Order: sequence, then structure tokens, then C-alpha cells
Amino acid sequence: MADTSASKTEIYSPGLEGVIAGETTISTITEGLSYRGYPVTELAEHSTFDEVAYLLLHGDLPTATQLAEFRKRVTAARAIPAPLRDLLGALPRGTAPMDAIRSGVSVLAHFDPDTADGSRDACLRKAERLLGQIPVAVAAFHRLSKGQPLVPPRDDLGHSENFLYMLTGQVPSAEHARAMDVSLILYAEHEFNASTFTARVVTSTESDLHSAIVAAIGALKGRLHGGANEQVMSVLQAAGGPDTAEAYLRQMMAKKQLVMGFGHRVYKAGDVRAGILKKYAQAAAASAGATKWEETAAVFERILGTEKNLHPNLDWPAGRLYHAMGLEIPLYTPIFVMSRITGWSAHVIEQSQHNRLIRPRSRYTGPSGRTVKPISER
Repeated sequence: MADTSASKTEIYSPGLEGVIAGETTISTITEGLSYRGYPVTELAEHSTFDEVAYLLLHGDLPTATQLAEFRKRVTAARAIPAPLRDLLGALPRGTAPMDAIRSGVSVLAHFDPDTADGSRDACLRKAERLLGQIPVAVAAFHRLSKGQPLVPPRDDLGHSENFLYMLTGQVPSAEHARAMDVSLILYAEHEFNASTFTARVVTSTESDLHSAIVAAIGALKGRLHGGANEQVMSVLQAAGGPDTAEAYLRQMMAKKQLVMGFGHRVYKAGDVRAGILKKYAQAAAASAGATKWEETAAVFERILGTEKNLHPNLDWPAGRLYHAMGLEIPLYTPIFVMSRITGWSAHVIEQSQHNRLIRPRSRYTGPSGRTVKPISER
């Protein structure tokens, strides 16, 4: 590359690692993850997902009255239009659930009365509706893809309870409902991750909330982001069990293969969320009488922690928890969407309120000084 004064002063950070790309009041990973100033450890212990969703969207934890009104609005949105139900049932066999949900959110934009309104109040209404609609769409596609009748939502069930009920037709145990709720709390928001940054980039062009969410879902689908939780059980099952786990892991290490669910771009000493959810994964496995994969996971954690200084991230226990609860692997990342819709929407609103078009520069590494020859001379 030609040496120029500009190239001497440019700072290039592959993957934008360490680059401060904006300001936010929504969350921070400094000194531990917190949402709007509340440590995620305390939120997971003392709050419900509904409370955390309200916090992220509206800026503070709700009073009892505010929470009741919020739940009433979200519950009222637990429906998807008939054309979307028809589309979900008509998608080709083998369609990935994340692709179905991406298309579903795009379709929902056509039926939302506030789609073209970019005001804060309209975006809050749209976000609350999506919070109610996305779980219905996820459950509907899951059942339709299996040729099963839809299970309509129940107004008397909480957010996590209702989702699990729509999947199976059975009201879940209190333990499963709480475990799901905690996982949604922990997945709800995480600063300027890939999908959130994608949503903010789209919003910075003055596009609409649904478009930003569709783009975010596309980013979350990737196996290096949200799709990692779907890879966890594949790795553990391939390892075979606790007796063969070490040999299998060492083969992976020798081939320099990534172990999905370990390591994190910003958490070098471990992800506090993983520690919180681990106990729920262990409890669910014990309740199901199937601790084999927890024992296998422990082998991975011991070796990677001591020899590679690699620690689990949230996806590691989440994949095991959902498996122990009897949920099928293709559902794992759509569940992530059900949660992160709150964080994404909060960032869309924040970006639109303090907007500047996000337009970074690139470092050119191609040829220079070329001249165009007539086509007869090429």
C-alpha cells in the first residue's frame, strides 16, 4: 500500500475492538454488567423479566401499578395477524427458525399502526407490541413446522410461562418458568454487541424500528453471536460424555477449533452471567434426572480454564439449560430474540433521540495508480 501521511496516523482496530463508537445510558460492562445502573446480578436475583423489560424500555424499575399496566399492554399484544400465521405455515420445510422470525418481524411492520412514526412514544408502543408478538410467532412457527395445532396464549400466564405453554400446551413448572425468566433477563441487553450496533446503524439512517430489529436478528443469527448457544449441545453431545470429554476436547484444541460457549470479546476473566445461569442449568438437569451433560461441561470448564484461561460465556449454560428443559436446539437463538428485543428497542430509541449517521472510514489496501486501457488493449 502506498505510504501516505494519512496512513501513518490512522488507527485501525480489526473488528472495532476497543473502539468507543457511541454513548449510551442503557447498559455498561464496566465493573460488571449493569442495566441502567442496576447490577445484573441483583436484577436476576430479585426481579422478573417483565420488570427488566420495563426498565430497559422506560428507564427505571416500575412501581407495582406501572408493572401491572405494562403487563396488560404486552399481554394484549399477544397475537399475530392471520396473514403471518399463514406465511409461517407455508414456509418451506427445513426453514431455520431464525429466518422465520426475521421474516415474521418484517411482516409485523405492515400491520403495526405506528410503523412510520419514529417518535419516542410510538417506538415504545411498537417495542411493547413486539415484546408480546415475537414469542407468539416463535411458538407458532415451531408447532406449525411440526404439523401441530397452534396453542393460543393465555392472559393469566406470565411472559415465560406463556411462551413455554404455547410451545407444549402444558403449563410449565414454577422452576422451569423461573429459569426461563432468568435467562431472558441475562440475555436482554449487552451494550454495543454486534446485533445492537447493527440496529443502531440502521436507526442512524432514520429508518424505522422494525427495519432495525430485522437487521439485528440477521446479525444475531450468526454462530459467533447469538447462534453460539445452539452449538453448545452439539459440542457436548459430540464429546460423548464425561468419560470421553477430555480426549475429545484435546482433539479440538490440537486442531485449534473454537469451543462455542467459551471466551468473550470483552470478558477476559469470565462472564458473570454464565455463573448466574449455571445453577439453573444444573438444577434443571438434576430435576430431569440427566446430569451427564453437566458433568461433561465440567470437564471442558476445568481444562479450558486452567490451560487456556478461557471461561464460559452466557451461551454455555444457556444451551444446557434449554436442553434440560426439553427445548429443541433450533429454538435457542429465537429465545434470545424474545429477550433482546428489549435491549435492541431501547438502543433504537436512544439512537434516534441523539442521532448522528454512523459512517466509519476504511483503510484501503488495494492497488493504486492504475490507468484505464481501451477494451481492445486489455
